[in-house]
Amino acid sequence: MSRPELQAPPEIYYGDAEAKKYTTNTRNQQIQADMTYRALELLNLPPDQPAFLLDIGCGSGLSGAILDEEGYGWAGVDIAPSMLEVALEREVEGDLFLQDIGQGFGFRPGSFDGAISISVLQWLLNAETSHPTSSPPHRLNRFFTTLYSALRNPSRAVLQFYPSSDDQIQLITSIAQKAGFGGGIVVDYPNSKKAKKVFLCLFVGGGGGGQQQQLPRGLEVEDERVSFERRRETEKKRDRSGKRKSLKDRDWILKKKELYRQRGKEGVPRDSRYTGRKRKPTF
Repeated sequence: MSRPELQAPPEIYYGDAEAKKYTTNTRNQQIQADMTYRALELLNLPPDQPAFLLDIGCGSGLSGAILDEEGYGWAGVDIAPSMLEVALEREVEGDLFLQDIGQGFGFRPGSFDGAISISVLQWLLNAETSHPTSSPPHRLNRFFTTLYSALRNPSRAVLQFYPSSDDQIQLITSIAQKAGFGGGIVVDYPNSKKAKKVFLCLFVGGGGGGQQQQLPRGLEVEDERVSFERRRETEKKRDRSGKRKSLKDRDWILKKKELYRQRGKEGVPRDSRYTGRKRKPTF
């Protein structure tokens, strides 16, 4: 079966029917969740601190649901209107933008503390027209230069994708480096045709104290348990009904509200002595 990106542009391929089919497929949900947890692991964000992330190619919000669970604020961009419509129906918490990432981003410099992308980057490797601005190198250059600007210093971007050749990997990494990024390719389970996953782990700036950020190690077969460590820890935090136990104490809520205010978000509730207080059940 031909790969989706070779059949039609994403905004056409993911029409109303395909968008709903993709979102309700339990296998897609599981794969998307596993790769999102792994991307967050590679982002290596400071624990117990609020962060504002960019979900590139957010689709119907499957990755966004994981970001919500982990307590992150986020904004998502996608080119497929039908996918974003499903995301709105699912009432995801992130801010959604209809945008062609091949034309670049319009966010203010330093807007995001990190970025993730699941199964999206390969869509930029196909020219839809013969116009020079539709060529993969031109679109990748616009993508990486504007992404670099949108990220704060220091930070990371973790982009999982499905390359069809080593030449595609070389093209992508070289253009990312020219845009200013450090980092490189991380491959999980390189000897498994089924489980192999490719992540482009990009760095903006150093790791603090004048040190350079170190490229994470890919997972091997014997380390398979590590890739699901975050998911298992999350499951442990669920109560018997399956709902996630609340980890949002007063300090965490105040930090997140202050982050929203700094980013100019409207309608942030005022702080009070009741902020973060657990409400008594009503009868």
